[in-house]
Amino acid sequence: MAKRTDTSSTPSDKSPQGGAPKKAKKPNGFQQFLQVFQMTRKADPNAVWLMLLVFLGVTAVSLLIGLLLDNWITGLIIGILLGVLGAVFILSRRAERAAYAQIEGQPGAAGAALNSLRRGWIVEEQPVAVNPRTQDVVFRAIGRPGIVLVSEGPSVRVRQLVEGERKRLARILPNVPVHVIETGRDEGQTPLRNVAAKMNKLKPQLTKTEVAAVSKRIASLGTRLPIPKGIDPTRMRPDRRAMRGR
Repeated sequence: MAKRTDTSSTPSDKSPQGGAPKKAKKPNGFQQFLQVFQMTRKADPNAVWLMLLVFLGVTAVSLLIGLLLDNWITGLIIGILLGVLGAVFILSRRAERAAYAQIEGQPGAAGAALNSLRRGWIVEEQPVAVNPRTQDVVFRAIGRPGIVLVSEGPSVRVRQLVEGERKRLARILPNVPVHVIETGRDEGQTPLRNVAAKMNKLKPQLTKTEVAAVSKRIASLGTRLPIPKGIDPTRMRPDRRAMRGR
């Protein structure tokens, strides 16, 4: 007679932890750096040569200074350390460009660019004005300079959306300044990577308490718009670690 094999309790059906799936490990610092480097090299091959040039140049200058001071070993060590810092700085700047290049031209990119703002800004993740047909949108941020409207779309086409939102804000907050930044590559527009820097250069006109009061006043109106298909800035954010080079 053929033997009967009982497979109901074979080890292959059970995991060592009682069936609980193992969680994926988060990449460590070196792995994150390697991911940023690979992403940047793919988007900007010249970045590698520029990093190498900066590293060798800084190291050579430091070594030369060490020779003049009759201490070339110390000069070489300092040069290597400074050279590495210089190369990482170049990688950080190039990675930032590559991160924005990945989202530029996609619906909701202007909103994603606002996620790189420093503390002190209250950013609406969803657009406050939308043209469903053209997918032109206007995003809003509130900070000490006042209210900033960031538009996405051709200037002529998106102007009506911006003016409509500006008039609405003027009715409910007549004493709060409203600034407009048009994103894009056309004349008079601001590239995505420069949006945060331009906003941070605006002159402060409100206190922190007033910023919070303005945000609450706008939130109390409860105006939320349906988001057109294809626009989701919460899922399309520039890699902050890539922008910082780590």
